[in-house]
Amino acid sequence: DADAFVSGLTFDYPEVIRPALQIHHTAPGLARAAGVYIMIVEEKVFLFTDATVNIDPSAEDLADIAILAADYARKIELDPHVAFLSFSNFGSTPHPLSTKVSKAVQIVKSRRPDLLVDGEMQADTAVEPSIVEERYPFSAVKDANVLVFPSLESANIAYKLLARLGNAKAIGPILLGVGAPVHVLQTGDDVNAIVQIASVAVMDAMGR
Repeated sequence: DADAFVSGLTFDYPEVIRPALQIHHTAPGLARAAGVYIMIVEEKVFLFTDATVNIDPSAEDLADIAILAADYARKIELDPHVAFLSFSNFGSTPHPLSTKVSKAVQIVKSRRPDLLVDGEMQADTAVEPSIVEERYPFSAVKDANVLVFPSLESANIAYKLLARLGNAKAIGPILLGVGAPVHVLQTGDDVNAIVQIASVAVMDAMGR
């Protein structure tokens, strides 16, 4: 039997991930899978999630996604500082969408008090420590490196714009929470991207 599986170069992402989840399901104890991108911006490492799997996540879904990403950060020796992103800063713009994100923060804090997590917050608040220090000194997260987006749409747009216009290096998508080391390429990935995902798959298999 193969120790890991990499596919998707000539298929659309859903065509590969759907049967993978039907066969292998999620890992024991996990309710869902999620996708994460490692984004390297001027030698600083961020994790963007979920850009590939959960289209319109609920508060509970966002909490699961954040925990998956934070645990993965620790696996790659990145101390996770988790920010839940929104168009609102800590209740500044009351709306069902921002309230959903705020609820997700509370769920994570309750389930995983070992994690450094806060939100909801705007993207610049999450990554610019001076904003937090000046305006939101109560925040537990002052320099986030794990960014939890409110939807797949927002995460996907953000990572692609940053990679194309901001000259960031994107590694992924890295599939988290699946019951086997399954990883899916993006259609048309170049050789470098294929090697990166193959390396991720090997590390995943070795860590199980």
